[in-house]
Amino acid sequence: MVKHSRAYALAGHVALLIVTVSMIAPLLLVFMSSITSESTLLRNGYSFWPQEFSLEAYAFIAQNGETVFRAYGVTFIVTIVGTAVGLFLTSTLAFALSLPELPGRRTLSFLVFFTLLFNGGLVPAYIMWSSLGVRNTLLAYVLPSLLVNAFNVILMRTYYQVSIPTEVYEAAKLDGAGYARIYFQLVLPLGKPILVTIGLFIALGYWNDWTNGLYYVSDPNLFSIQTFLNRMIQDVQAISNNTTGTAVTSNVPTVSVRMAISFVALLPLLVIYPLLQRYFAQGIMVGAVKG
Repeated sequence: MVKHSRAYALAGHVALLIVTVSMIAPLLLVFMSSITSESTLLRNGYSFWPQEFSLEAYAFIAQNGETVFRAYGVTFIVTIVGTAVGLFLTSTLAFALSLPELPGRRTLSFLVFFTLLFNGGLVPAYIMWSSLGVRNTLLAYVLPSLLVNAFNVILMRTYYQVSIPTEVYEAAKLDGAGYARIYFQLVLPLGKPILVTIGLFIALGYWNDWTNGLYYVSDPNLFSIQTFLNRMIQDVQAISNNTTGTAVTSNVPTVSVRMAISFVALLPLLVIYPLLQRYFAQGIMVGAVKG
């Protein structure tokens, strides 16, 4: 029995090691490629160790340093505001759906689930949001498609149903607490793991989003980091495709700059995620239990 347990443990460790390497290797390859000279990448392809060290890709990005910092500022503001508002709306809706006495609970749950399967499409969404005047405003990053996600609502509702006993609600009601007080003083403290988990999901969605900027933002002063980097990649590709002189083309690090841009966009997430990992793991495990 002990041998079988050790064998299972060893197999589990090996599997986790393979998964870890498969996740770290692409990030390492992206970073190493970003500090490799353009000529080496074109000649030898990508490598985990730079055969010819070069920071030309980062120098190319630094030429637009002021624009990059402004884009980071826009992204941080949008991510913080969008995550706070989205998490509040998601948690309140999930709390309401977790209450058995909620009138029309099944109908509301069906409507939430229905949005996972069907949506109006891009063109109606663009017409609607444009008519509401969100184009070339920060609201264009916050409102369309990202504010409330049905999957997050269902995950949080399941956590509430599984992890918070209904007796807690009943005891609070006997003490004279209303639903607002129960939500702020009981649900939020007890739901910290799932709040951090869903908050991370929402924040990742806002940080990595570039489609809203593509559709609704044309003012360069309002570009987020993802929108700016996407435009930079398009500009680099246009320069590379339209330039006939090899001397000019060689000054444009088309390959390495893509890797540098990817790494620059990922860097804040790599710093923040380890700080929230404990809550994230706990929330996703408990929230995934079927209620």
